Amino acid sequence: MRVSPLGAALLLLATALLLLAVPARAEPPKKIASLNLCTDQLLLTLADPEQIVGLSPYSRDPAMSWAAAEAARYPALSGGAEDVMVLKPDLVVAGRFERRATRELLARRGLPLADFDIVRTIDEAKQQLARMGALVGHPERSAVRIAAIDAALARARAAASKSGLRVLAVSRRGWVPGVESLTSSLLAAAGLVNAASELGIATGGFASLEEIVAARPDLVLVATAQETAEDQGQAFLLHPALQRLYPPEKRIVVPEPLTICGGPMLADALDRLADALGRVAP
Repeated sequence: MRVSPLGAALLLLATALLLLAVPARAEPPKKIASLNLCTDQLLLTLADPEQIVGLSPYSRDPAMSWAAAEAARYPALSGGAEDVMVLKPDLVVAGRFERRATRELLARRGLPLADFDIVRTIDEAKQQLARMGALVGHPERSAVRIAAIDAALARARAAASKSGLRVLAVSRRGWVPGVESLTSSLLAAAGLVNAASELGIATGGFASLEEIVAARPDLVLVATAQETAEDQGQAFLLHPALQRLYPPEKRIVVPEPLTICGGPMLADALDRLADALGRVAP
């Protein structure tokens, strides 16, 4: 079809106006600071190294952080507002329940703050991965990590031949993650039941040795297979009553850094859970 010079000019004008009407894509932040252990790990996974200017005080703790070794490459912050303000980040990422005074001071200084809630389900973990990927300007990286979790979920479901077994997750001093926890979501993905419901524990709480023995779960989930205790907290898990009822073949071992936060480490947690189910005896 032949277009007149006037028509061509009007078409070019309309195209130009349309382009002006489309908002320009915001540039991703160049300097990001994290005040929370879980946002640390999301940031380390999805951001460019040069985007990260500081991480939380717990980022380097191998007992808690899945990415402790990588975190050692970056400055460790105090958790307060003062050293964050010195860095002048374009974005601060934090847990929603960080200290109120810190949050208010950062807000007064006009520093953008992105809050992240505590993750209690695998779906929430995937949502946070997608959100952080968008914030740092790398949604393609979060998509890869989410796909890895979905693949691990499929493997865990395929391994759930012992479906319906009652499992109680127990850590130091008898701490038990409740039915409204990420650990419970991981167990359910493998067809297992969190026995914390029988103890009336919703989000998390301490259970006595007597309560655990009386509940008689089929299996216990622990963070380590270590046979010696370094302190009284760890000694709880090595009590003779628990060792008699739950020898190694009745214990599922998933290291704590894989379950404290929701993030890319969940793929590894699910694979370890699936692998353990093939070895433990009900």
